[in-house]
Amino acid sequence: MPPFTVLHVCLGNICRSPMAEHLLRLVVGRRLANLDPGADPGELLRSVSAGTGGWHEGEEMNPPASRQIALRGGVVAGFTARKLTGEHLAEAGLVLTATAEQSDYVVSLAPGVACRTFVLGQFARLLRELDLAELPPAGTDPRTFTARATALVAAADRRRAHEEPLPGDDLDDPWGRGDQTFQRIAETIDESLYALVDALLPGAPRPA
Repeated sequence: MPPFTVLHVCLGNICRSPMAEHLLRLVVGRRLANLDPGADPGELLRSVSAGTGGWHEGEEMNPPASRQIALRGGVVAGFTARKLTGEHLAEAGLVLTATAEQSDYVVSLAPGVACRTFVLGQFARLLRELDLAELPPAGTDPRTFTARATALVAAADRRRAHEEPLPGDDLDDPWGRGDQTFQRIAETIDESLYALVDALLPGAPRPA
């Protein structure tokens, strides 16, 4: 069974979305290490990213962004930016964008993914309003994990109904700014992704 795919989207795919891609891998890996050390994170979840524009296609992650990943114990070697395509969207069980404008772009490119496309901050906010007891049981095998993830995305879509994202749901663009700004954005991404992992793999405490 293929892993559940989360696609992170920003403008150029060298700052916000690659940070989210790598931070989600880190969070899931650490949670599984507590819950089920024998489980392979890559069999459960595939975290990837792309940009709505192709200006930086083939480039490495922006250095301040890669430093935030390295500071948290991640490895960014081998990453190259790519431009978003309809094929990327078709593969994704969940699409998380940095801003509402990018979410609109995703839906215009592939209207069928509207039900599973959210601004990252919006999605984290919606998760906190859901009754997670109504979801399928959590588990560390691929089939159980994917069933819960798919149900979680559907529940979040029902919860938002036709409500638009809030301005505060958007992630600031740190491009051209210093490490302090990148740290703030990385921490915001981290907080939102922990809300997702807490919903998918409950039962282990978040590291202090």
